[in-house]
This record gives sequence, structure tokens and C-alpha cells, in this order.
Amino acid sequence: MSGYDRYEEYDFDKIVDRRHSGSMKWDVAENELPMWVADMDFQTAPQVRQAIARRAAHGVFGYTIVPDEWYQAYMHWWKTRHSLEIQKDWLIFCTGVVPAISSMVRKLTTPAEKVLIQTPVYNIFFNSILNNGRVVLESPLVYRKGAYEAYEIDFEDLEEKLADPQTTLMILCNPHNPVGKIWDARTLERIGELCWKHHVCVISDEIHCDLTAPGCSYVPFASVSEKCRENSITCIAPTKAFNMAGLQTAAVSVPNPVLRHKVWRGLNTDEVAEPNAFAIDAAVAAFTEGGEWLDALRGYIFENKRLVEEYVAKEIPGVSVVPSQATYLSWLDCSALPAPAEELAAFIREKTGLYLSSGEQYGGQGKRFLRLNAACPRSVLQDGLDRLKRGIADYQI
Repeated sequence: MSGYDRYEEYDFDKIVDRRHSGSMKWDVAENELPMWVADMDFQTAPQVRQAIARRAAHGVFGYTIVPDEWYQAYMHWWKTRHSLEIQKDWLIFCTGVVPAISSMVRKLTTPAEKVLIQTPVYNIFFNSILNNGRVVLESPLVYRKGAYEAYEIDFEDLEEKLADPQTTLMILCNPHNPVGKIWDARTLERIGELCWKHHVCVISDEIHCDLTAPGCSYVPFASVSEKCRENSITCIAPTKAFNMAGLQTAAVSVPNPVLRHKVWRGLNTDEVAEPNAFAIDAAVAAFTEGGEWLDALRGYIFENKRLVEEYVAKEIPGVSVVPSQATYLSWLDCSALPAPAEELAAFIREKTGLYLSSGEQYGGQGKRFLRLNAACPRSVLQDGLDRLKRGIADYQI
């Protein structure tokens, strides 16, 4: 029995009541079911909970250093899981991937310069760019409805926009949120060649890298060529895979020493490079002891996403699910329905209480898509799918 098939050893079917716990996701009305933000409804790995309990039992929560164990945990995980040799000097602690990206946008670009993103993409990228006085430059992905490889890169458009002298930074999402795409090595190398040619630095957000489907693995951007390695910063963390974003623990890996110094200065200037009292212990426990739990989780999520695909195909005419290799998010194509996603999402929430993300906020063709978070107990997911069916049926009346 493989690790992916062993999810029955962990109780992912257990419903944890998150209402009135300070949860952003669950700060909703009593009749509402939130399936929007990328936050799982499962308890984190037992090993992580035990590490936090041990730290809490100590009772003193002063200023915290980043010990050698933290570096070793990241290095070992990426070497054994993703075949990437990370050197200790490349790693810098940060409180989260989003704070790191915002800090790097400020440090590596100047006001009014352009930052390229491939849409539809994680909506907070827009915030990190616009809130810092930079310009969003979209290179929309090509969508082929019904194809197994539903999303591809328009390299002609990408190069044209990278060649713009005002474009100085690209934020890559690898694997890609919300479409669940794992970029292959050839594609990543081609991106790296173009960015090197046009002097555009790459920030690769790889926070979803451990949430691939069983049998699938992601390719770290920095692993595919020397140019990719020397011209990039990789954002990594245990928070998405182990459901502990509230602990504020992440890292950036920067092989190029000149680029690393700039990033280090930015993170420290912005005061996002100091861990809280639980951030180190939780990350170390996740990466050194949590592998079996994670593989079981991946198996459970894969079954959940398959349920979404089968249910939608059978029960909800006019909607289709984009094939996905990574993340626990389902990207729902609603283009056959006579409504933009924002209006449809609002109607479904009002009529059924199901709270989904409107695809419009992700840019590109997202205005005809909805994003559903399937990382929850299966009974809860079934409830969500039934609400989705009812809401879309009512909308079409």
C-alpha cells in the first residue's frame, strides 16, 4: 500500500468546527459554507501539533533565532522530495510568501516599472504590485476548453512583454494557482532563457509544490538551468501543504549572492525576517516528520478533486472542471452560463450559502470561472457540491 493510499490512517473525514476560532475563512454567517480562500479544513500533521505543544509547554516566548535545524530541514526536504540541492547560504527566513514578494517588488524594482504575471493567477500578486506603485503587466495564458493540457503559455506574447524596457520583474506561479498546472522543465527553461535575454528577474512562487496529485511531481524553476538559478528567487514554505499559514513561517532561496544581498536587505528593512516563537519548530517538524501524513493528505485531496470532476460532469450542465495536476483547488469553467463569475458567485452565495471565489479577481479569462476549495472532509465537500448544483439551477430558471 503506497503512502497516497494510506489516508485512512489519518482522520481526514473528521469535521473540525472552525467557527468562532478567529478563522478568516469561517468568519461567515451560520448558514454559509466557505470554500473560497486557500486554507484547508484539516488539522495539521500530528507531528507538527506535537512540536507546537512542546514549545508551548516551555512557557517562555522571547525573541527567536533561526537555528541550523531549520536550514537542514529545508535542504533535506527539497533534496529528497524534489531533487534540488539547496545550499544553506541560499536560504533566508521570512514570515510568509506574500510579505516576501511585496518586499522584493519594492527592493528589486522602481516605481512605475512593470511586473509581469501570467493570468489567471493568484489574485494577491496584483496587490503586491499595485500597492507598491508598480504596474501590472498581464501575459494571459492560452485556454483550450476540454483539453487535458488546458492552459499553455503564449510565448510570442510573453517575449514581447518581457522585451519592454519597463518590465524588470516577473512573478511566476509554479505550480500555477488557480489552474492547477505543473510547468514542465522545458517550459520553465524557455521562460528562464527569455527573462535572462531581456534582463528580467524572476520570483518563483512555489508554495503549492507539495500539493501535487499522486504520481506527479513539480519541477523547481531554479533546477532547470544555470540561467534560471542565477536569475531567480524561489519562495517556499510548509504553510500551504501542512495548513499552518497562521504560524507565519516561510523561506526564500536565492542562489545568486548579489541578488541574495538585495533580497536580504529588503526583508530585513521591512522587518519580515524574524520568526515568532512557533515558526521554526513547526516548519522543522513538518519537513522532518510530516512526509507520511502529507502523502496521505495528497491521496485524500486527489479523491476529493475527482469527486468534484465526476459530480460536476454528471449533475451540473453548463459547468466543467479544468483538469488539474496540483493544488487542492478546482477551477470551474462556467463560460456556457449567461453570467460573469462575480455575479454568479454572489447569486450562489445568497441563495445557498456556498461561498466560492469569483474568477474575475485572477485576471485573464477568469471572469467566466469560479474557484472551489476542495480541501475539506468529504461530507462537507458533498454538501458544497449539492449547494453549487442548486444555486446554478436556480440561476438558470
